[in-house]
Amino acid sequence: MHIIDSHIHLYADEYIEDREQLINAAEAGGVTSFLLPAIDSASHDAMLTLEAFYPGKCFAMMGLHPCYVNEKVHQELDEVERWLHQRNFIAIGEIGLDYYWDTKFATEQKLAFEVQMQWALERSMSICIHTRNAMQETIDMVKPFAKKGLRGVFHCFSGSYESAQQIINMGFYLGIGGVVTYKNAGIAEVVSKIGLQHLLLETDGPYLSPVPHRGKRNEPVFITAVAQKIADCLETSVGEVASITANNTKQLFNLPIDI
Repeated sequence: MHIIDSHIHLYADEYIEDREQLINAAEAGGVTSFLLPAIDSASHDAMLTLEAFYPGKCFAMMGLHPCYVNEKVHQELDEVERWLHQRNFIAIGEIGLDYYWDTKFATEQKLAFEVQMQWALERSMSICIHTRNAMQETIDMVKPFAKKGLRGVFHCFSGSYESAQQIINMGFYLGIGGVVTYKNAGIAEVVSKIGLQHLLLETDGPYLSPVPHRGKRNEPVFITAVAQKIADCLETSVGEVASITANNTKQLFNLPIDI
């Protein structure tokens, strides 16, 4: 069995003490690859160092996370563009809109999102989208780019079935993580209607641990609980969930791996 974690901040400080042990435990559970979304310039060194330490296992993205957009947005975008010129990445991400905490930099967030989508389109790269309290606005911003061929994933999907349908109709995937195990989240019901052909697996570690680990640090091996919940929703096997989502992930990000 090969499970790909399509979204984990494995370079985060929360993993400093026992990162190697956690990776080994995840591999023993069938997790073979880890995709690393970028946040901002302050985290690039840690992310790229981890990727270099685990070649062929960890794969980095590049982008500016909406929660880290501020008055220095142009400086941060310049740094993203510098890296995109310097080497290859599997995707531009994570990018998008987040209005959960405040909307002080909403204009700057939209600017950064649009610019990075255009870069992805020009480079034939996929994108990894973060959206919170801004689902419909995010979808509306993506639509014109999707019509031109842009593809990607709405990571940590937590929207409605109607939103899921709009996303799928654009040719995008849904990233499903620990939230699918939360009783009142409604994501299990959405998944049961969608089917595996539109899904990717993720942890979003160290955040959003699945039940029964909710509230604790999310560990890479916990993705198996997500796979089990999806299997239960769709009345299929964990192996089938792993196989189809891994193929979806490999195809979307053009990963140089055998699964």
